[in-house]
Amino acid sequence: MEPRDKEQENLARLERAAQRTADPKTIQQKAKKPEEKFRFSLRKEDLWWTIGFATASLLLFAIQVLVNWRLELLDEPLRVRVLSYVRGGLLIFVMLTVSNLIEVFLIGRIANRVSRFNLKRIFRLVVVVAIVFVAISVLFVNWYAAVLSLGLISLILGFALQMPISSFIAWIYILARAPYRVGDRIRIGDAHGDVIDVSYLDTTLWEFGGEHLWTDHPSGRVIKFPNSTVFSTPVFNYSWPLFPYVWNEIKFQLAYESDLEFVATIMREVVDEQIGDIMSQKVKVYKHILSTTPVDELEVKEHPVVHFRVSENTWLEAIVRYLVPPKEAGRTKTRLIKEMLAQMNANPDRVLFPKSNLR
Repeated sequence: MEPRDKEQENLARLERAAQRTADPKTIQQKAKKPEEKFRFSLRKEDLWWTIGFATASLLLFAIQVLVNWRLELLDEPLRVRVLSYVRGGLLIFVMLTVSNLIEVFLIGRIANRVSRFNLKRIFRLVVVVAIVFVAISVLFVNWYAAVLSLGLISLILGFALQMPISSFIAWIYILARAPYRVGDRIRIGDAHGDVIDVSYLDTTLWEFGGEHLWTDHPSGRVIKFPNSTVFSTPVFNYSWPLFPYVWNEIKFQLAYESDLEFVATIMREVVDEQIGDIMSQKVKVYKHILSTTPVDELEVKEHPVVHFRVSENTWLEAIVRYLVPPKEAGRTKTRLIKEMLAQMNANPDRVLFPKSNLR
């Protein structure tokens, strides 16, 4: 094979590799790899709940058999009512037993944590609706009276519970449109945190940063807000599944006499050495995503870029921009700053900081 043919073959192989790297499906498959390590485990509390529901079902079945056997002990109207209540309770506990088994042994085996969480929420809602339906059918023998009563109750509750109802609708919207999911790092309004729960009415965040911290470390507090907030407040999702990375910057103030080219070289090389390969691959994905939008003309570099600008306090600012996972931004920045400062301080004649210029 001629050298030119080998060159063309290598270029074609690189292009195919870049396309595979930039393919959104490939990204999603890579993102799911950690989920493949999931191992199903039966919790003791789930087992005890199942045994409790099954025991209650057997007890109600025994009561039903006893009432049917000893017909003379109860008057006819009372016997019919007791049987109706016992059958209703029996059906409810059977439903609870079966639903608990489905939740533990079927839904509990789903490897993807977010899908498992959402399916449990939806399944529990369906079970609750079914139980309410059975309870109403037992309590109200006259269906016309039941429907009329429910209509009046719904009308009253509709006015009194506007916010909870809108939050419940927002819960459905969150499941369908996924502005955020459990495990995502988001900002909504003044709240910053990792989503740890999305219930039917509200969302819970594990706050990071906050008023007492300058870093991305968890503050130890939780934030709750109604789901309806997503209808009126922008949601900033830092863990978008298709591209779970953010651009970050490190800034140094320098004197005008500094060797700017030397500073830029140090900052680029340190970032390139630490995260260069990963950044190069992810920027290809970023470019592919941009190419499908009206903003594909934006210039995005595959390697760290250093910019200089004049600061307000008459110093120069050297800024390096790079790509990083949002939950690793703080650790990565600390590691890079230490390495950059070590190399800059080793060359005090070429890198002049504000303090050194005041001597």
